[in-house]
Amino acid sequence: MRRIENATSRQVTFSKRRTGLLKKAHELSVLCDAEVTVIIFSQKGRLYEFSSNSEIRKTIDRYRKSANDADTYQAKMEQHILHLKQETMDMERKIELLEVSLRKLSGQCLGSCSIDEIHMIGDQLERSLSSVRARKAQLFNDQIQQLQAKERSLKEENATLLAK
Repeated sequence: MRRIENATSRQVTFSKRRTGLLKKAHELSVLCDAEVTVIIFSQKGRLYEFSSNSEIRKTIDRYRKSANDADTYQAKMEQHILHLKQETMDMERKIELLEVSLRKLSGQCLGSCSIDEIHMIGDQLERSLSSVRARKAQLFNDQIQQLQAKERSLKEENATLLAK
C-alpha cells in the first residue's frame, strides 16, 4: 500500500473511506454496545469525529486513564523484573561461594588457601566428622535397642512354645 499521488483521487478516496470508517464505528457501537470514538484530521487539518458517547471528552479521559494504568503496570513489571534479576545474581554469587567452599572441604583447590584457611577447613571437617560419628552411634544404639526388644520378644515366644 502506498500514498495516492493524484490530489483529486486522494481527496475522493479520503472522503469515501472516512465515511465508511465512521459508518463502521457507528455499527460497532450499536451492534456490540461498545463505546467507540473516532477522530480524524484531514490533510488540510479539518476535524471529523464520531462518538457513541454524548461527549468525546469522557471517552478520551477514559482512554488516558487506561493508558496511564497500562504504563503504571508496565513500570511495576519492569521494576519487578529488575528485582528478580538482582536476586538471581545474588543467588548465583552464593552458589559460587558454596561450590568453592565444598571444593575446599573435599580437598580440592587448597593450593590457593592460606594456613589460617587450612586450619579453619580442618576444624570444620573435625566438627562435621564428630557430628557424623555421633549420628552414626545414635543410629547404631537405636538399632541395638530394636534388636534387643525383638530378641526378648522371640525368647518369650520360644518359652511359650516350649511350655506347650
